[in-house]
Amino acid sequence: MDLAEIWRVMRRRWYVLLPGLVLTAALIAGVYVLVPVEYRSQSTVTLLNSKKATVAFDGNPFLSTQASLTGMADGLARNLNSDDSRADLKSRGVTGEYEAKIADNAQGPFMWLSVTGTDPAAVLKSDEIFTKYAEKRLQEFQAQQSVTAEAMIRMATIVPPQKPEAQTKTRLQYLIMAGALGFVLSLVATFFVEARRRRSDKPGRHRPAPAESAEPPAPEGSGSGARSGTGDSRTARASAGASP
Repeated sequence: MDLAEIWRVMRRRWYVLLPGLVLTAALIAGVYVLVPVEYRSQSTVTLLNSKKATVAFDGNPFLSTQASLTGMADGLARNLNSDDSRADLKSRGVTGEYEAKIADNAQGPFMWLSVTGTDPAAVLKSDEIFTKYAEKRLQEFQAQQSVTAEAMIRMATIVPPQKPEAQTKTRLQYLIMAGALGFVLSLVATFFVEARRRRSDKPGRHRPAPAESAEPPAPEGSGSGARSGTGDSRTARASAGASP
């Protein structure tokens, strides 16, 4: 079946295709209303060496980097993503979904702290709380190990929480899926009706009933009369030949 034939079927069975397209449009509208737009705010922080470790670098922490700082950043991110931290952050007013992780392609102890939600103002506020909470957790870790203030690893904010940006990828994917599904089902229904009609229109589809195809019965007594007449004539001829 080529494109021209497909188009002819669609035109011929428009009464099936059109309601399907209307339902597809309604489905897309429903997805558009039910799936809200999500917003995302992100900050970037880094871990810095302690004041004691930067004495040899004139107190400049950016000149003193160690592999242990990256390991500490990974451990801090795991703790921030734990259930205990989620409960603590929720009690502090953080809404939506948040995530802490090592920054992609980072060449140092850089972390991304991001929050995603449907309310832009709440997302920005939550990211600010999250960033401050990360620094607090870093200090608590070291305090639990009795680290002195001069030897504590510090945190610096490289990029503060940014204005939330709309994340339309997920919503767009749902809209495309709804439209494709509705259109495909409409075509399937259209060609199903076309196939049924073609099968019903084939010649010889309906066989005649047995009463219609049978020969009409012979009149009563016609067959027996003819056979008996023939027999009587043969008997008369035989009798005539036998008489003197």
